[in-house]
Amino acid sequence: MSKRAVLEVIALDAEDAIAAQAGGADRLELVTDMAADGLTPTVSTVAAIRAAVDIPVRVMLRLSDGFGAGDVERLVRTAREMRSAGAEQFVLGFLDAGGDVDLGAVEEVVGALDGCRWTFHRAIDHAADRDALRKQVVDLPGLDTCLTAGSAAGVDEGLPVLLAEASRVGEPGYGQQILVGGGLRLDHVPRLRAAGIDAFHIGGAARPEGWQAPVSAEAVREWRQVLDEG
Repeated sequence: MSKRAVLEVIALDAEDAIAAQAGGADRLELVTDMAADGLTPTVSTVAAIRAAVDIPVRVMLRLSDGFGAGDVERLVRTAREMRSAGAEQFVLGFLDAGGDVDLGAVEEVVGALDGCRWTFHRAIDHAADRDALRKQVVDLPGLDTCLTAGSAAGVDEGLPVLLAEASRVGEPGYGQQILVGGGLRLDHVPRLRAAGIDAFHIGGAARPEGWQAPVSAEAVREWRQVLDEG
């Protein structure tokens, strides 16, 4: 029996969080403004969600659209505010203009997290060299997960990359859990599970009526069922 897969669901507010937990989500990624692919939420939203559910919540640290860090001092202040509000897990990742990891910015923000666990997000799918990025961030404190679709275009195109990277788990730079998300569909799951991937991230798939509507507990439950069967 393979171990229970992690199901992470994007939440925008407490209503989403409650529905996601009811449907069987293991963890939430908390963001705002999906038109910009997910930015840092407000402190009050973080507090409301932490009060509403008891599953782990990873808070996005990203102030503007794109993968540049922007104002790093403001990012660090934001990270500290989130820590003060009780946030214990985070999501971040920054690239420079050449598509390499902006290691200075990442290190500064991670330094404000007090060793909290965090995910390097889909900036990796836009990187000039995925392998180099993985090896550059591997020793950063708290990094335990890499959110990726294998391609900037999504899982359909990135599947071969995901399967190849899953086969390298344990090699230098490949010790973090692979969390697959970005155009992920239920029909992708069997191949990913067969390759040993055991963490899945859904946003739109948890909202059959679109981003204007809340998370559907029933949609999350369907994912939970498929993952548990795998």
